[in-house]
Amino acid sequence: MPVVLRIRGFKFYFYANEGDEPPHIHVDKGGATAKLWLSPFRWEYANGFSPAQQRMIKEIIQQHHAELMAKWHEFFEQ
Repeated sequence: MPVVLRIRGFKFYFYANEGDEPPHIHVDKGGATAKLWLSPFRWEYANGFSPAQQRMIKEIIQQHHAELMAKWHEFFEQ
């Protein structure tokens, strides 16, 4: 489970066995968890995150989108 970004208490990571799926990211913080597709952006699920936290996660992903996509391809296309 490579962690690719930690910011504002959120942990952004991949599961190593999910390379056959389109690029996506998992996010955890304080018992809440989410899965988001990176391109195009959409929520798969967001369990336990408030609407404000969901907006913050979306903003972080938008700000770091290129980095997250690069890390996805780097990890899964080894």
